Amino acid sequence: MTSFAIIGHLARTDGVFSINDLPGSGGRMDVLCRCVNTSLFLSHDLRRDVDCYLILCGEPAGPKTVKFSGELVRSLSPDERSAASLIKKVIDTPCGSEFREGAQGVFIRKGGLERLITEQVFAVLDEKGTDVRKAEYLPDAFLLSDHLNFTAGEETLIRDCPRYSVGPKCLHADHTITLVHNDLDRRSSGWK
Repeated sequence: MTSFAIIGHLARTDGVFSINDLPGSGGRMDVLCRCVNTSLFLSHDLRRDVDCYLILCGEPAGPKTVKFSGELVRSLSPDERSAASLIKKVIDTPCGSEFREGAQGVFIRKGGLERLITEQVFAVLDEKGTDVRKAEYLPDAFLLSDHLNFTAGEETLIRDCPRYSVGPKCLHADHTITLVHNDLDRRSSGWK
């Protein structure tokens, strides 16, 4: 099972955002929706062995974590609006400290990065990390930030996490996920 976790620093933690204005009213929810799609979709299929976590840190009730399960998700199409509709559907689901299913294969709970990194060992995707193509081993869980850098508090939480890079330039989070998937696919199939 491969996991991707993306921190949405401004992402709304309630359903009061417009599907027609994901960057503005959603607090850059568009970035997170692209990451969901990139994490889960193949051409004409889903990656059933992938989970995608969205750590929503924005107003008014953050942080919350939304989990998309590639194995269980239904009613997801490969466009931002489809992912946003599912997020909007689950985001106001009453939740506590444990994941609760708000839509088929989409779960939500209170809490954010601090809790998530105690449950799974994440590697940070960072342009200053070890080149994924030269790494002998790649982990199965990766952490990225949205369009903003990690905060000082987040950097403190992840200071001991290994860091990997897909190249020397800072890329969009969804593009980075694509490149990580490509390398993992090449390794798992023995393709050089």
